[in-house]
Parts: sequence; structure tokens; C-alpha cells
Amino acid sequence: MATEWEGKSRGTLLGYQIYIFFLRNFGISAAYLLLRIVIVYYTLFSPKSNRDTYTYFRKRHGFSRGKSILNIYRSYYTFGQTITDKVAIATGLRNKFTYTHNGIEHIDDLLQRNQGGILISGHVGNFEISHYFLEDRYHIANISMVTTHAEHQDIKEYMERISAKSHLKFIVVKDDMSHIFEIHKAIDEGGLVVFTGDRYMPGSKTLTESFLGKKANFPMGPYLLAARLNLPVLFVYFMKGPKRHYDLYAQTAEFKARDAQGLLKEYTESMERILKKYPLQWFNYFDFWKDRDEKS
Repeated sequence: MATEWEGKSRGTLLGYQIYIFFLRNFGISAAYLLLRIVIVYYTLFSPKSNRDTYTYFRKRHGFSRGKSILNIYRSYYTFGQTITDKVAIATGLRNKFTYTHNGIEHIDDLLQRNQGGILISGHVGNFEISHYFLEDRYHIANISMVTTHAEHQDIKEYMERISAKSHLKFIVVKDDMSHIFEIHKAIDEGGLVVFTGDRYMPGSKTLTESFLGKKANFPMGPYLLAARLNLPVLFVYFMKGPKRHYDLYAQTAEFKARDAQGLLKEYTESMERILKKYPLQWFNYFDFWKDRDEKS
């Protein structure tokens, strides 16, 4: 039984095509309605994910049993909405959405310095779609996002065909480690590199830190890189608000040079504050804290 992220996302090409057809022809609200039916099916047939999500609400947030069970469905639905929004925005419906920002001046400052920097987000909200909004403000080519491109290849190619073109650069993690050179090149050219700081590939090196009351493992890479190069770091999140609204958060990290562990601790504290406000938007649906190893 897997107790960690397996390095790939779920879904089929046909499922994506049907859902996007529905979205394009009947609108976002109708797609949300169809999503409720899809989520009921997913909830019924995802016992491992349900257990881990229940544990997150029950043990990490201390919610009651009833509220924790209800929040399983609510969390899946919120996640489905962010995916729907991503497709809608990428396929020409950006004007249907609004956003506000808190701390965006920190991103302004790093880009104006032209000295390079690191942005660390997580699998909360949907920072991946923020670039469709940030393009109104920045020359987005100065921002690169590190990704595993975990979607199945046929889904990835389909989404690339139907999505609006963006100047955001993606740095894909590769087995031959060539992505390391791309990351350094982007930073050397004064760009900002975005990492997700809460998920690692099986077999990669990790750091351990207390998070929501229990120790958990995090990818070593982004914290070690920032600490060794003494780069400025921002914690950034793009969280779904009511209806078709998003909230951007950017916070400056204060840490000592070469102190990767200290930077990770700041990150977990930052994530805790975000999840206290948006508890439904924790989208790591696996045994993040290794709770399955414990007796119930």
C-alpha cells in the first residue's frame, strides 16, 4: 500500500475531453454542477485517499468526526473547482475571474533587483494558474516554474493544444538532473524560480520538520539551493476564494545563510497560517504524515 505520492496524477484523456466539452458548451457554473456528481463517484471509490484526508482534518486540525467526514467531500470538490478554473482560464475565460493580492510588492522588488530569487509554494490552492493573472503586471518570462509534468503524456499534449499560450517558462525535472543547470541559468539571468516545497519524488533526499503538530518529510532541493546560494526567498500561494475569485499571497522569508532547516521551518509555519484560513485547500491526498503506520 503506497503511503507517499507516487509521482503521477490521475485521470484519463477521454475524461478530460468530455469535461472540457461540457465546460466550453454549458459554462463554468454547469461544469461545477457536473463536478459534484464526479466527486461523489470519486469519494465512494477512493478509500485510501479518504482515510488520509479524514486524518488530515481530524488529527491535524482537530475537527469533529462528522465535520472531518463532510470535509472529505468538500475538499475534493474545492480541488475539482481549481482544476475546472485552470482549464477555463487557460482556454480563454480569464475575464470571468478576479483576484486580489497581499504582498505582491515583494515580487515587484525581486524582479526589479534582477538578481534572481526563489519562490516556494505548495500543493495548496493553485499557484500554477497565477501566471495568467500576473501577466497583466509582469513580463512573465522572468519567472520559471519547476514541475514534474506528472500528467499522462496524452493529457499533457491535449491541454497544450487547447490552452492559451503563456510566456511562463517551465523547467521539467529530469532523471539525468539536467534541470539543475536550467534552474541555475534562470537564476543567473536574474529570474525567479518557483518550487513546490511540500512534495518530493520517491527516493529523493528530504528534510524533516514539524508541520501541523507532527513531523513530516519535505524535499531538500529548494531549501538547500536557496540556503547555499543565499538567495532571497518568497513563500507564495494562490488560493481559491468565493465563487470565481482568487487571493495571491507573497511573504518574504527571513533565514540565515546556509540554514536550509531554518528556511524549511519558516515555510511550514507559513503553510500552517495559510491552511488555518483555507483548511479545505490541502491537496496532498496521500499519507503525508505516515499516519497509517500508527494504530488508529
